[in-house]
Amino acid sequence: MRFATRANGTADGELILISRDGARCLPLGARWPNLLHAITDWDALLDDAAALSTTLEEGGGESLDHATLLAPLPRTWQWLDGSAFANHGVLMERAFNHPPIETDLPLMYQGMSHRFLAPREDVAFPTEADCIDFEGEFGIVTDDVPMGCSADEAMGHIRLILLINDWSLRAVAPKEMKTGFGWIQAKPACSAAPIAITPDELGDRWRDGRVCLPLRVEINGDWFGHPSGEAMEYGFHELIAHAARTRHLCAGTIIGSGTVSDVDFNRVGSTCISERRAIEMIAQGQPVTPFLRFGDRVRMCAGTDENIFGELHQTVAAYINVGL
Repeated sequence: MRFATRANGTADGELILISRDGARCLPLGARWPNLLHAITDWDALLDDAAALSTTLEEGGGESLDHATLLAPLPRTWQWLDGSAFANHGVLMERAFNHPPIETDLPLMYQGMSHRFLAPREDVAFPTEADCIDFEGEFGIVTDDVPMGCSADEAMGHIRLILLINDWSLRAVAPKEMKTGFGWIQAKPACSAAPIAITPDELGDRWRDGRVCLPLRVEINGDWFGHPSGEAMEYGFHELIAHAARTRHLCAGTIIGSGTVSDVDFNRVGSTCISERRAIEMIAQGQPVTPFLRFGDRVRMCAGTDENIFGELHQTVAAYINVGL
């Protein structure tokens, strides 16, 4: 099934079900006012949504206005972002002459979760000098995950799959990394594509906890990359098990894959500017591709023949009401 959240004047929006062709929708009703509430009783939600799904696929429902859609979860309890594509880390180490991170554990940090930006919302930043970048990622939403959950068990806790743009400020990140306390200023609010899908919607493109689809990125209408989510070193079930080793994960937890990246980068490109700049540094001795400027437009979608998550289509904007 395909779910979305429609603006209705509340912080969490209105939960709606989307037809497979993306043209029609139906609200889930008073019992399921929003996705943050519904994720806590998932099986019951699916039972109620089944009849609505039949109505939609038979041509019923109302026309879907994509301009009204928010992030599927405009806010939630927890956002844990991984870095599960080994190639991305290798390129960063080579370009900046960093020693390898000596760990056999998945890389993950806890980021800002109280706001996810809408898919067509302008994204404001204080200054271009912060080196504004995007990161195309896939993400999953869990139900309640008990502490100590194994990777095999974790597969049953993946309820929805998302497409995410994890905005990053590259000039700020190194300063915060030196503190050893993680990111605050370098990681502002993420954006999310409008449609959240159940794993069965992917069919055989959901394998071993991985989204086996290309993630296409364009800047100002020009192709930037389309690497596949299949190249994850750790599947989402393994990321869940890592996060849940010493804590319970509440329903509504979002876990990100990290920047989608592939060893065949010369052919498939990248999903963030920093990686392309690293490739240029390795090949040419210096980066060429600039970071984003105010007014630049970033578009992301997944798949080739079918845009299953909808589109992220956003403009970088200046935030002027800030004192620095």
